[in-house]
Amino acid sequence: MPVLEKAKTVYKNWLGLHRNIERTARFGLGARIDILLLDLLELLRKAVYTPINKKIILLELASDKIDSLRFFLQLLWEARLISNKQYISIETEIQDMGRIVGGWKKGLISKTSAFRAEERKQ
Repeated sequence: MPVLEKAKTVYKNWLGLHRNIERTARFGLGARIDILLLDLLELLRKAVYTPINKKIILLELASDKIDSLRFFLQLLWEARLISNKQYISIETEIQDMGRIVGGWKKGLISKTSAFRAEERKQ
């Protein structure tokens, strides 16, 4: 699944950044971002193998994690704990991941809506 691979890539890139963050921030904001990324990976992995009716809920949770992740990364950048280049790089990847999750969720909603409409006709 492309979104799962994208999330794994983001996490690997994050590990390189996390290692070089100032110690106090590494165990505060850095740890929070790390947890969000791991939670996101877990949600996406579950969503890949879950029935359609439950996928939408997992994708909504994943979308919330992505929003939180973007907020905390922005805070890290505003505090000048990562460079502009590092921020732009990881933020671009997270935006792509958010688009993929949003598109996946939208596709599932339209698919389940069409399926329900078919059931009502019968």
